[in-house]
Amino acid sequence: MNDFAGTWALVGGASQGIGLATTRLLAARGARVILMARRWEVLESIRGSLPNSESHQTLAVDLEQLETLSLSLTQLLAKTGPVGVWVNNSGGPTSGPLVEANVNEIEQALRGHVLASQVILRSLLPGMKTLGSGRIINVLSTSVRMPIPNLGVSNLVRSAMASWAKTLSLELGPLGITVNNVLPGYTQTPRLESLMGSTARKTGKTEEVIRAEWMNSVPLRRLAEPEELAEAIVFLASKSAGYISGVSLPVDGGRTGAL
Repeated sequence: MNDFAGTWALVGGASQGIGLATTRLLAARGARVILMARRWEVLESIRGSLPNSESHQTLAVDLEQLETLSLSLTQLLAKTGPVGVWVNNSGGPTSGPLVEANVNEIEQALRGHVLASQVILRSLLPGMKTLGSGRIINVLSTSVRMPIPNLGVSNLVRSAMASWAKTLSLELGPLGITVNNVLPGYTQTPRLESLMGSTARKTGKTEEVIRAEWMNSVPLRRLAEPEELAEAIVFLASKSAGYISGVSLPVDGGRTGAL
């Protein structure tokens, strides 16, 4: 399958988890992928393992460094040309109740998500206008529908991102650009392992018990694999999803108790 042949796709968080699975799937379907994350060595190793590895690019950058992010994207786009698909994916803020979060933590999270997303958007949009089309897929959280206990800052930031995305879908639709969100449930990623560890320390339960509790809260009684999230993301990036825009799609095994 070469659904994305010749298309440049920028994938955030490409070094692990959902971002890595999405990178591999897009590359397998013909896309030229820009792998973005912090660790250059890891990105280069992954790039070398992809089909047609020489046709892909890596971008090692800290999303909180907005000026560096903007400059790095400008320099890279001068080489690649327009990007048609943007998978907006990054690690979540630290866990904890919102009432215990200080202003610096909230500011840092907003910088690394909302502000960084705006910087990337402003960098990619001229190219998408030239193409006359584009796909923006934000990887957020089911907390967009129902806040998740002990993820206060994440709930705040993910909801802000969902509103940002919905607004963009209205503004960019006339340009042929779709904007959608994927809302992962419990997915087997390093992020989930980290949350499991912090929950274990707070509750005194073992990680095995917590894993079982989380799985039992899902109607399908299991965790998702990153590849299952990647399939949903890549579908929304495809031509087949050309009339889908402004939606938030839970991929959570039916766990979220809201429509």
